[in-house]
Parts: sequence; structure tokens; C-alpha cells
Amino acid sequence: MSTENPDLTIEAANAPRPSGLSGFGLADWLCLASAPTFAIMALLTAAYGGQDMMCMSGPGASVLSGMVPMYILMAAFHLAPWLRLVARRA
Repeated sequence: MSTENPDLTIEAANAPRPSGLSGFGLADWLCLASAPTFAIMALLTAAYGGQDMMCMSGPGASVLSGMVPMYILMAAFHLAPWLRLVARRA
């Protein structure tokens, strides 16, 4: 038998999170780090990467083939935490 009060546990789970950055945990910071990291990887790959032989396709390949478009798409898909942060501050 547990000595915990179930009402206190429910209240703690439903407590509002602080609106500032001080309430962010490690997982929140990792989520915020992913979009800029992929954007930087796209820029570095475009500037210094050259043609990657593993990702290179034939002459009729899609414009979305290659590492740079992949990093750009990954950065775009990981923008949700940034959008939530901006919405929370507004």
C-alpha cells in the first residue's frame, strides 16, 4: 500500500509550467537545439560538402535529392518547439 496522497499527485501533474525559460528541462533544450543544428549542417554541407557520392543520383534526379535539402527539411520539421516557445511568449 502506498503512502502517497493520490490527490497531490494529480495536482502536481496538472500544475501549469512556468512560462519563462527557467522551467525548461533537458529534453526541452534538446528539442530547441535540433532545428538550428540541422540548419547549420545544411549551410556547412552546401559550402564545404561538395558532392556526396552516396547521395548523388543520375542526371534526371529530383531537386530534393542530396544532403543539403535533407538537412533543410529536417530543420523545418523540427521547428515545432520554436513555434511553441514563440506562441507561449506572445
